[in-house]
Amino acid sequence: MKRVLILAAAGAALALGGCAGFQPLYAQPAVVKNLAAIQVNAPAGRTGYLIRQHLDDAFAKDHSATPAYTMDLQLGEARYPRGVRIDNVATRYEYVLSAYYVLKSASSGAIAKQGTVRVELTYDSADQPYASISAQQDAQDRAADEAARRIELELAVWLANGAKVAAR
Repeated sequence: MKRVLILAAAGAALALGGCAGFQPLYAQPAVVKNLAAIQVNAPAGRTGYLIRQHLDDAFAKDHSATPAYTMDLQLGEARYPRGVRIDNVATRYEYVLSAYYVLKSASSGAIAKQGTVRVELTYDSADQPYASISAQQDAQDRAADEAARRIELELAVWLANGAKVAAR
């Protein structure tokens, strides 16, 4: 058994050794540098604050550098009752967060990239009011984190593929 595992590992190493030119997304200095130079402008409110914080963390925001890009966010939130009990009280909710972003060049104001991400998740709703509010706030935080991760990935791929700033 141990011999089979060693042979499989050696075969995988040989197969991956033939992947000439492969470079991880974050091994490209331009990607990391440009992500760190994005100034995020989020709408007021709890979810806007959360997504801006998650994006600053995801981008490894350099607060001492002058931003090369500004990102304007618009958020849409919806909550749908699911799992309704016989007394017509929802025991689960579906929370949907839509984030539309516009990335602009800070120097020219030209739109560089725009897109939308949508995150859907569910959470339990307890009979106790505090527990229900806590569950809803946790869902907002998890959705904002996932939306930030998806935006980060879209922008990293766009930057790695030789980002072009669109004409105004």
